[in-house]
Amino acid sequence: MESKNNSQLSHLNSQLIKVAVVDDHKIIADGLERLINESGTASVVGKAYSVAGCRELLKSKQPQVLLLDVSMPDGSGIDLCPKIKAEYPQVKVLMLTSYGELVTITRALDAGADGYVLKNSMPEELLEGIHTVASGERFLCEEVNATLSKNESNPMELTRRELELLQLIADGLTLPELADKMCLGVQTIRSYRKTLNFKLSAHNTAQLVQNAKALKLV
Repeated sequence: MESKNNSQLSHLNSQLIKVAVVDDHKIIADGLERLINESGTASVVGKAYSVAGCRELLKSKQPQVLLLDVSMPDGSGIDLCPKIKAEYPQVKVLMLTSYGELVTITRALDAGADGYVLKNSMPEELLEGIHTVASGERFLCEEVNATLSKNESNPMELTRRELELLQLIADGLTLPELADKMCLGVQTIRSYRKTLNFKLSAHNTAQLVQNAKALKLV
């Protein structure tokens, strides 16, 4: 009887979706582990708290679904995503993050993410996301889907001068060089840059250029 029970248990475990969790906040990773393990349809086979930890985890564990945070102490989950897809093409990457900005979502999907869920989503939505990407389909939580739909119906508009400035910034020109090249005052250039930062959800030059490339504006 005990052998039969063990066999049934082994069979049930083999039917569960194997999930790995990568988040730099241990309390969040532990909470996700409990939620997933209690679902009865998936189980956590490993956890990591950094990009390096994720790479080590994948060497020994082969999850069907990897829950991957965007921001970690030693790098970006988005930058890690294409490397994971190249080395472990069978692993489905479901981004789980608090970043709901269009630029971040776009970058993640362009990097090969199979889905995108915000941390403020309902538990049922996260579990649905795990099942959806595990079955080979893309999953976007409701809020992310709304953000993308809104952008498709109302695409970001930049003026000709804003696009020109954006390209020059990407080329590495300094503030005085930008003013000279565009025949504008330094204060005017600063004003243009402030508008560009707002439109592209950027806080500095590196992020502005990175987001512009993600949106194929430069």
